[in-house]
Amino acid sequence: QVQLVESGGGLVQPGGSLRLSCAASGSIFNINVMGWYRQAPGKQRELVGLIPSGGSTNYADSVKGRFTISRDNAKNTVYLQMNSLKPEDTAVYYCYTSLKIAFGLAYQNFWGQGTQVTVSS
Repeated sequence: QVQLVESGGGLVQPGGSLRLSCAASGSIFNINVMGWYRQAPGKQRELVGLIPSGGSTNYADSVKGRFTISRDNAKNTVYLQMNSLKPEDTAVYYCYTSLKIAFGLAYQNFWGQGTQVTVSS
């Protein structure tokens, strides 16, 4: 099967920065999309941004200009660089990928276990 392992969460002061990483491993034939979602307490999970294998990255309006998503295809890893963090960015951040585990099969969605990001003074 496929595993997504996230790292890099923690506590940061407003205006600070954090970098999250997510490495995919296991039965991977082809990765299409990688990206990040987040879920704040009492709220629904929302998109942060997605980076396709080809094409431009898209971001939620709330993070544009502050967050940057990148990927290393050789390492099956996606990154989330978060700058100018605000208290409203506090949430559990989930890694997401859409990939094929074998040739001829459909793309499937996989999620990481989530990592807590807390922005507070």
